[in-house]
Formats: sequence, structure tokens, C-alpha cells
Amino acid sequence: MDVERRKEKDLWRFYFLLIALLSLKTYLVYRFEFTFSLNGIGEELFLMINSIGSIALLLGIGLFRKQSKPGLMLAVYFVLSALLYCNILYYRFYIDFVTVPVLFQFGNVGGLGQSTVELLNLYDPFIVFDSIVLFWLLKRKGLHKLALSRKLKKRTAISSVAVLLCTAALALIMHPLLFEKSYDRELFVKSLGAYTYHVYDIGFNSFTSINSAFADDTELSEIENYVKDKEVEPSSYEGIANGKNLILISLESTQAFMLNESVDGEEATPFLNKLKEDSFFFPNFYHQTAQGKTSDAEFMIDSSLYPLSGGSVFVRKPQNEFLSLPEALNKEGYTTTSFHGNDREFWNRSEMYETLGYDRFYSKKDFDVSDENSINYGLKDIPFFKQSIPYLKELEQPYSAKFLTLTNHFPYLLEEEDTMISLPETEEEVVNRYFATVRYEDESIKTFFEEMKAAGLYEDSIFVLYGDHYGLSETYDKALGEYLGKEIGPVEHVDLQKVPLIIHIPGEDGEVINTVGGQVDLKPTILELLGVEESKSLNFGTSLFSEKRKDLVIFRDGSFVTKNLIYTKNTCYNKESTSKTNRNKCARYFGDVQDELDYSDQVIYGDLLRFIQ
Repeated sequence: MDVERRKEKDLWRFYFLLIALLSLKTYLVYRFEFTFSLNGIGEELFLMINSIGSIALLLGIGLFRKQSKPGLMLAVYFVLSALLYCNILYYRFYIDFVTVPVLFQFGNVGGLGQSTVELLNLYDPFIVFDSIVLFWLLKRKGLHKLALSRKLKKRTAISSVAVLLCTAALALIMHPLLFEKSYDRELFVKSLGAYTYHVYDIGFNSFTSINSAFADDTELSEIENYVKDKEVEPSSYEGIANGKNLILISLESTQAFMLNESVDGEEATPFLNKLKEDSFFFPNFYHQTAQGKTSDAEFMIDSSLYPLSGGSVFVRKPQNEFLSLPEALNKEGYTTTSFHGNDREFWNRSEMYETLGYDRFYSKKDFDVSDENSINYGLKDIPFFKQSIPYLKELEQPYSAKFLTLTNHFPYLLEEEDTMISLPETEEEVVNRYFATVRYEDESIKTFFEEMKAAGLYEDSIFVLYGDHYGLSETYDKALGEYLGKEIGPVEHVDLQKVPLIIHIPGEDGEVINTVGGQVDLKPTILELLGVEESKSLNFGTSLFSEKRKDLVIFRDGSFVTKNLIYTKNTCYNKESTSKTNRNKCARYFGDVQDELDYSDQVIYGDLLRFIQ
């Protein structure tokens, strides 16, 4: 009996040791890997305890069985540690947490690919290394299957659930709209812990995956009325590019702060700096992408819907019905194409482009790609543009052609012979290399314009150049701040989410348009310039040229920017002074932000556009 009692005590000690170690490890990751904004000692203490309940329950999978299995407990411990490390890697670049859709789309996007090496730190193995030590301890103690007292197991399970429910109750007291704002993953993890968040994420995605089967057209009418109320009268720019070919150029990972930036007197974007002087230039244009990054930008521009908070629409909903830019142009006689120097399956473009109505997709197989003219994720931008010109010459006009550049892609690799600018000397090599690849991208755009002029295709085209998403995440704010000579706080970080938008129409004078806008506004903007009216429409964006539009940019995590305010990390800031301001000034926009994101999600999850007559 004494032997059995000792084994039982050892098993309980092992269980509580696992809880203590994983709780401590999780808290250390919260504090030193994730950049949570904490207000006071209360939130700090809450961060220390918010994962204990979920950890105790999940480890209990091996404890609450008829015969407790310490080996199963350790296996769960290892899985949770590995999941924690996956979040660390993902967060280091994306400043976000892994979702179920992200795990399923790795096969389509190649996961982190070549970029992973840049995200590793020397201490990373220690995050999972303790599992080996614990396995040794398990063997040394000789812990095996053991029938524990049902009463004691029940009491432990109830205690674990009670801790979890108390944590949730406290979180809801601090943040009453927590579950309504579940797309704000930072707030969710900070409040309920990473493991509770992942369980919620699994449940949420299981529920939304069956939404379209039960959706009907009655759900669409409220959304149509909301969008109709946002519509604005056409501006004086309507139709100024009527009948012209549309050239869309996605500037990979390019942030607006790089425009007019110089290193040792050398401009990082000399061609774009000159081009914007002869174009419509939008200095307050923001990317609004989420976990789909480039594919999110494409989706917004083609549909004027918001991206999903988790995963990419390109991967998750390629069979949906959309009212797309290519379809609207097809009806006006345009040939619609997309050019990309990577595989057709990257971000599931081959399937999604068919859904969106593209006539032709020129991918890696259509280009001469070799080791000499490719790097990182595919064909270098200069040969990419040069090799695209013969295809443009063959297209029946008018046409639209979207070009997705690649060379300026994390981790920003470039051979010495292609480096055209001196590099800054920050503590982060990624930041230094970013300047080189942006400069190369700029040279490739210059080459493309020269080739278009030489081919006689320039005058009959309208050129829309836009940044698809940020290039340097919050991880690199310290090094970038040192280079820029200022500390990058929440307001400065939001300001860094501006991306270039340059609309060049040969023969039209340049003009700076100061409206505050985002990628969801590009589709109606382009259609207005081309003078194209959609027979069916449901656009959440409005033309950037309209003087009547509301200056409001909504980000996928619920943050937003207006003409004078920035709302981020649950705090309201005055844009001009960069200081905190009365939350009530931002509160008047909360309803619109919530409605826009919710309505867009309803459209996508329910596949509601199939009901538009």
C-alpha cells in the first residue's frame, strides 16, 4: 500500500510540475517574445495566470482517464510546447498568432520557407528541450499507468475548470466585448491565454466552415443596405482613363517611408520619387492585409471586401462567388491577365484566379527561369518585367495586366552585382538588406516603363502601383527606429503601415491626393477612372478621388485610422501630437468598424454573393 501511495504522490507531483513549468515558460514567452501592451500591475499579474486553467485541463487528458498515463501527459506537454514555439516563429515576422487556416494553408504557400532561418534564435531549442529532461525524469521515477481515486480526479478536473472560468470572467470584466472582437488576437491571447485561444480558434473555424450550407438571401439585404449607404457620387475624375489598358503593379513588401529615403545621399527609390511627381500620389494610403499578406492585397483590390482574420481567402474560399474587378472589366471587353514569376500554386492562385474571372495567368512556367536570373522566391524583377513585354504585345486590347513583383520579399536576399545602393548599418541585417532590395525593385519599375515605351504600349495605359503589405514587421522597429532617428511607438508603427499608391496616367498632370484610404478602396477607384460601371456590386470601399468619402481605414484586428485619430492596441491617439487622447473620440467609429468587419465576414463565410440577382 505504501508503494502505491508513493507512486500516486509521484504522479501528482509530476502533473503539477508540468503545469508549473509550462505556465512559467508560457509567461516568459508572453513577456519576452510577444509585444503585449500592458496597463498596470493588474494586467501583468493576469498575464501570469491566464493560461493555468487551460494548461491544467489539457494536461489532464493524460490524468483524468480510467488509468492515468504520465506518458500521455508528457506528450501533451510536448505538443503544447511545440505549439508555443510555432507561435513564436510566426509572431517574429507577422506579429500575429497561428490560426487553424494558417496550418492548413502551409502546403499552398510553402510555409515560412527560406525565411525561417532569419527567424531563429540561439535559445530556441530550450523551449522544447525540457521535454527531453522530463522524459528522463519520467523513466527514472518509473511512473507508469496508475488507477487514481475517482474522487480526487473529479476534484482536480472541477478545480481546473473553475480556474479557467474565473479567468474568463475576469477577462470579460476587463474587456466586455472580448468575444465580439475575437479577430483582435492579441487582446484574446493576452486575456485568455494562447491555449484557450487555440481551442476557441478550432471551434470558431469549425462553425464558420458550415455557414455557407445554411446561408440564404435574407442575410444579404441588411449588408446591401449598409453598403449602399456608403456609396458616393462619382468625382470629376470619372472616366479620365476610359478605354486605356490597365497595368497593376504590386510592389512586394514596400512601405511608403522608403519613398524619398536616402542612404549616404543615394535615393532608395529614385524612379518612384520622380514618377509620383507626374502622377496621382496618395501619401495616406494603408495596407489592410492580415495573414494572407500578398494574396489578401490582391483579394481586396479585386473584390473590395476585407480579408479574413485567419488564413487567406485564396486558400480557404476559392469556390465562392465574388463580384470581382476582372469580371467587371471582362464585361467591358477587357482581356484580364496576371503575371507572377513563381509557381501557379503559390497562394492557390491558379484556382482562385479562375474564380475571380482572369482570362490568363502567366506564371513561372511561362518564363525562362534559371539559377542566374532568380533568387529567394522566384524570378528577379528586372528579367520578369523584360520577359513579360512580348506577352503584353500579343494581348488583345484593351487589357488589364497585374504584375506581382518578388525580389523585395523577406528575408531580402540579393547578389552583390544587383546591389545599387549603400546599405545602412543597423544591428539587424534584415533591415539593411531591405534597402538593397527596395532599390532593385525601383530599378525594375524603371526598366518596365522604358520597355513599355519602347514597345509602344505606354501611352495607351494607366499604371496603378501599390504596396501590398509591410516589409519590416514590429520585430524590427528598434533597428529601424535607430536608423530613422526616432523611437517607434504605437502611433509611429501604424504610420509605418502606409504603403505607396501611385496612379500614373500618361498626359495627366500630377497631383497629391491626401485622402485617408486603404486597399479595399482601390477597386471602386480604378473602375471610376476607367469609367466602368458594375451591373452588380457590393463594395466596402469607395473611390479615393471622392471628396464625400469618409476618411476611415479599418484594419483586420479592429484598429483604425481617420483623418485625425489612430486607434490601436485598444488606445485612442491624436494623430498629429502622437499622444493618447480621450477614448470617446474614437468610440464614435467603433460601430462602423465592427459592422464592416462582421458584414464582410458574413459575405465570405456564407458565400452570400451567390444570391445577388
